[in-house]
Amino acid sequence: MDEGDVKKPERAHTANNDAPGWEIPEDGVQKRTRFRFGGTTTGWALADRFDRLLPPHRRYLGRSRRTLLIAVAVTFLALLALVIGLAVGLTKKSSHRNLPLPNGAQTYTGDLTYYEPALGSCGITSGDNDAICAISHYTFDAAQTGSDPNQNPLCGRKIRATRFNNGKTVSVDLTVVDRCECTGCQPTDIDVSPGMFKKLADPDLGRVDVKWAWL
Repeated sequence: MDEGDVKKPERAHTANNDAPGWEIPEDGVQKRTRFRFGGTTTGWALADRFDRLLPPHRRYLGRSRRTLLIAVAVTFLALLALVIGLAVGLTKKSSHRNLPLPNGAQTYTGDLTYYEPALGSCGITSGDNDAICAISHYTFDAAQTGSDPNQNPLCGRKIRATRFNNGKTVSVDLTVVDRCECTGCQPTDIDVSPGMFKKLADPDLGRVDVKWAWL
């Protein structure tokens, strides 16, 4: 047989790369993309299992494995952000449930203090003897629905404050006209005009306990 009659051996294939759903690597391109999980034997074993689970040159919904993994990662991050957002929202709602908002007939116990009224957060100017009060910024802000504090739903609401003073129970009805901003104003504390404080306690005391409820 002449040397010219010798056929050049064809390249052997170990897999049918022409089958649908498979990519044929170009010449000069590494034929297998491997994800490395560290340089240890365990890492290579994990990489091999991953390649068996998701062969690197196969098509997935018409996309490459890389595109599929990116889409999965983006979807996971979006779901994670949604879960975190829902958790934050539920936490805020839970904290609002613990505030003394006017959603029932509950009686609250807090500290009673007094201040010099002027133009309040509700846009109302009051005097020392007016039957008014300022409520905690925690409660006021929780009820706020817009950017204008004058339109706060709690503005103009009535509360009844009660104390046992000088051997008898004394009550006064107060109108919410202001927001108590000082750090001492806890959620169930109320700040009243000097005249109203005098009806409920000795002004020299400055701070006393009080029970109150929404009307």
